[in-house]
Amino acid sequence: MCFSATASFSAGIVLAVIGVASIKKIQHRSQTMFALIPFIFAIQQFSEGLLWLSIPNEKWSCLQTSITYFYLIIAQIIWAVWVPVAILLLEKEQTRKQMQRILVAIGMFVSMYLTYCLFHFSIRSEIDCYHIAYIQTYPEDFRVMGGLLYIIATILPPFFSHIRRMWWLGVMVLISYIVTTVFYESYLVSVWCFFASVISLSVYLILSEIKISHREEIYLKRAVGRN
Repeated sequence: MCFSATASFSAGIVLAVIGVASIKKIQHRSQTMFALIPFIFAIQQFSEGLLWLSIPNEKWSCLQTSITYFYLIIAQIIWAVWVPVAILLLEKEQTRKQMQRILVAIGMFVSMYLTYCLFHFSIRSEIDCYHIAYIQTYPEDFRVMGGLLYIIATILPPFFSHIRRMWWLGVMVLISYIVTTVFYESYLVSVWCFFASVISLSVYLILSEIKISHREEIYLKRAVGRN
């Protein structure tokens, strides 16, 4: 994230609180992965806070490398699969499920490729202009296509969901990606993850919406039963 270790740790705390609130909204185990999204973002922000502290300290160079890998594993490998799977598990309509499964497959492909790159090419992190830059020497041939497939896997799933307010999540993540690409291209991994983590509040609101819809369904069924 941009700014400082304090900002990253503060974001992590806020996200953890949102995570607790989201988990309390769970009504079925199929909602668990979706509800855990703020928690994973919290872990990600805490790890980057540690990175802010370790980069200037040469004695912590080993810790810096480990945290860099940890952060990128979440940002590039876990999210590419977690987001589409979490939304697929919430889906009830068969036609939409088919599309969600395709997006999960795309996410798995991107995740596997980025896993290969992460452990076969050199990476490092450095502080640059109040941001953390992740320097990755991945093959250029796949960089554009890989980035596009990653976006498809992480941004499109909300737009194919039957849940009424799920599209909020897709729109806000898309806007955050566009803003980051335009203004913070050199720090895309870090800044976009921060913006996306802020959007975790949407997860709580969507789970609240699901809970309300569930109550309405129960009420209608009971009303029909009485008639």
